[in-house]
Amino acid sequence: MMIMSDTANSLYISNRVSISLDEIELHPIRARGAGGQNVNKVSSAIHLRFDIRSSSLPEAYRHRLLALKDKRISRDGVIVIKAQQHRTQERNRQAALERLQILIRSVFISRSKRIPTRPGKAAKQRRLSDKSHRSKIKGLRSKVSLERD
Repeated sequence: MMIMSDTANSLYISNRVSISLDEIELHPIRARGAGGQNVNKVSSAIHLRFDIRSSSLPEAYRHRLLALKDKRISRDGVIVIKAQQHRTQERNRQAALERLQILIRSVFISRSKRIPTRPGKAAKQRRLSDKSHRSKIKGLRSKVSLERD
């Protein structure tokens, strides 16, 4: 669900951050793959380009986006998204903008820090008893000697 900000020419990222649509290049291209005559005649796919370095995003967003190891971000700091799932150019345009919005929002989702824990006394005892049980089972698999003392 793509949300535009109050002004119709900007993409809403958060309460305080939005991107002007003037900073986003949207080029219609012909879609690839199956689709018959429609694919061959109509430029319904959208090629989106967004230059991170020259954008009006806050410095923290730009820094985190450039640090991302994402195949959609080129070495030059340009996000390239191709949308061709839908039959109409407008739906593909919305899909591309929505994917850009999700990518930019993802850099500020904070992960909760993992707190390392240790196994309890009962868990240690269970592990040791399972080990000794397994050892006995494997010991019974050995060859039986015929010699008697």
